[in-house]
Amino acid sequence: MAHRRERDRGQVALEYLGFVPVLLIVALAGIQLGAVAYAAEQAGTAARAGARAASLRQDAQQACAAAVSGGLDVRCSSGGGGGAVTVTATVRIPKIVWSFGDATKSATMPLDH
Repeated sequence: MAHRRERDRGQVALEYLGFVPVLLIVALAGIQLGAVAYAAEQAGTAARAGARAASLRQDAQQACAAAVSGGLDVRCSSGGGGGAVTVTATVRIPKIVWSFGDATKSATMPLDH
């Protein structure tokens, strides 16, 4: 019986080492999903800030870029008609493990007369 315990002594450590890569992949996937959600939230914030500025006849591009946290790449475009302005913000999603491209959000606000 004692001889068998000595043979099985490192088995738990080996099983744990086999499970570590699975845990790492799950953790990195969770972080990547958080980055996707964060980029989408930042795109929405940038679009609203740009639309607000454009509705007041201010620089929508500057307001759009200033609304996004540092380290994120944002592009904004604006258009309008019919007494309203629409700003579309596109934020590059940070790549942690996989590349998901861009998050795009739009906001429309009435022009201030």
